[in-house]
Amino acid sequence: MRYAILLMGAPYSDQASHSALRFARALVARGHRLEAVFFYHDGVYNAARLAAPPQDEPHLVDAWAALANEHRVALQVCIAAALRRGLLDEREAARHGKDGVSVEAPFELTGLGQLVDLGTRCDRLVTFGP
Repeated sequence: MRYAILLMGAPYSDQASHSALRFARALVARGHRLEAVFFYHDGVYNAARLAAPPQDEPHLVDAWAALANEHRVALQVCIAAALRRGLLDEREAARHGKDGVSVEAPFELTGLGQLVDLGTRCDRLVTFGP
């Protein structure tokens, strides 16, 4: 089956990010195809490359990136939600005249149209939220 995940929970604030990551790993371990993870609302913080959690906590940004690189999973970040929360890639930082970049590959800023597309292409769209 082809799956997509919609993640709306911030990392380290509630269980949504951890649960979504465990679910994603279980999917690929069982031979299913995870097409993409779409980060929305506070879920966009999962793409913040400047996150530096304590060593005794999982580094969720790195864990999502590893999953994407190992299994060719697209990590799509809602551009409107990201910009609203100060998360920018190189293109958006330049466009808005900002110095810093806080989102980088394999995460990509995309629009809500990508989420709609996932909902039509995949057999299941599973949502994790606070």
